[in-house]
Amino acid sequence: MERVIYDRMAELDELHWWYRARREVLAALIERTMNLPRKARILEVGCGTGHNIKMLERFGKVDGIEIDPEARAFAEKRLGRSIASAPLPDLPGIERGHYDLVAALDVVEHIDNDKAAIAALASCLKPGGKLLVTVPAHQWMWSAHDELNHHKRRYSKAGLKALIHGSGLRLNSLGYFNSLLFPLAVGARLAAKLTGRGGGDDSLPPKPVNYVFERAFAAERRLVGKVPLPPGLSLFAVASAT
Repeated sequence: MERVIYDRMAELDELHWWYRARREVLAALIERTMNLPRKARILEVGCGTGHNIKMLERFGKVDGIEIDPEARAFAEKRLGRSIASAPLPDLPGIERGHYDLVAALDVVEHIDNDKAAIAALASCLKPGGKLLVTVPAHQWMWSAHDELNHHKRRYSKAGLKALIHGSGLRLNSLGYFNSLLFPLAVGARLAAKLTGRGGGDDSLPPKPVNYVFERAFAAERRLVGKVPLPPGLSLFAVASAT
């Protein structure tokens, strides 16, 4: 990703509605669908500034991987411990067959060979371990935001399902999230394309708007993994190692 993306992440990951609400939704998804053991061993691949790790620590002991040196340094300072640097798809130095949960949260879309990336993530799981992947949805939503973030692709349900099946994992659950705000996002992306504006749609909105967006997105925690949500900005997949 561009340097400005990591800098903005460090600035906004505790304030912006998207980061805050997504953590609530993903925590609910983990609780509802995974039945992790107590003191689970967890690996977050592509942890960025480390903003998801405290949420993941509710479920066990978390190791992190981040290849960007400045984001990794920020995460280490924030967490008070070391973060590994091990790029996908090779993940050098990362123990295989070791983790109860491996999380790749908006990571796989950055990797040229996503099949090899999913296979590497799967290899880190214990038998019965769970993989949680989130990715941006709908290739037709492609915008300057994706280019600035160095995305290689956005995903359809069928594409993400095929990717999981090709890894040898058993797909447990797959669906959309960030659905309630999807119509607004579509309108904003179309307006940006028509006016030629860039990918600045992740700036912090005014406090009242930020609060309303956060609570609207976070409301999905009551439904995600329980009932199918309508099309949204993102897709998740939960899969198990056999």
